Amino acid sequence: MPVTDLFAQRATLGRSVRLLSEFRHEQGDPARFYGALAADTADMVTDLWRATNAGVPAGQTVVDVGGGPGYFATAFTHAGWNYVGVEPDPSEMHAAEQVRQAGPGSFVRASGMALPFADGSVDVCLSSNVAEHVARPWQLGAEMLRVTRPGGLAILSYTVWLGPFGGHEMGLTHYLGGARAAARYARKHGHPPKNNYGSSLFAVSAADGLKWASSTGALVAAFPRYHPRWAWGLTNIAGVREFLVSNLVLVLRAPIRPK
Repeated sequence: MPVTDLFAQRATLGRSVRLLSEFRHEQGDPARFYGALAADTADMVTDLWRATNAGVPAGQTVVDVGGGPGYFATAFTHAGWNYVGVEPDPSEMHAAEQVRQAGPGSFVRASGMALPFADGSVDVCLSSNVAEHVARPWQLGAEMLRVTRPGGLAILSYTVWLGPFGGHEMGLTHYLGGARAAARYARKHGHPPKNNYGSSLFAVSAADGLKWASSTGALVAAFPRYHPRWAWGLTNIAGVREFLVSNLVLVLRAPIRPK
């Protein structure tokens, strides 16, 4: 079964509208926003897993690189996964402890650029909206693929720079250029944006992600994360995809090596 077959059934226009409506609550009601995003992400990963493995996850390990606060831990645990979050930022780990309140999952303080796991040791390695925040996103991807066991999945999802959400809290001003948008934000608010261009936010394109993923020989699917199934073809249109894909999901299956 193709890896996206099950998730494609879930990728409806209604789902896209529901997720878009949740985005407006990110600042005012983060529990609502991140809870909905976490549940949808767990559903997506579970569907991708079930399409290539027998049965539902029952204790398989998912490593979530840059998992942030513990909403994802709860959602993945409820879906049957053994969840391990990886966070380099101690403040994010502290926030996760507050959200979880001794809830499910476990967390490791480490960098996604050097994951503290053995080669081929986890069933799924996930990175959700992290690649655009690191200067070397494909090193992150290579590390994810390294720790994924043969036949397991590395799922790298990131915000495309030229899409409408590429500027994050800078809004659409990123179309003026990243440095200009950051300076404009600082003048307006009296402080630099949290996602500051050139230090914690980078211009990652869809084309570069597809090129890197194809070079690994492990790419099995690429699609816009929040779009309905009938719009997935946008991923294949050079130029257009940079503006309309918004968030690109790269699904890689770690190769099974002959004994």
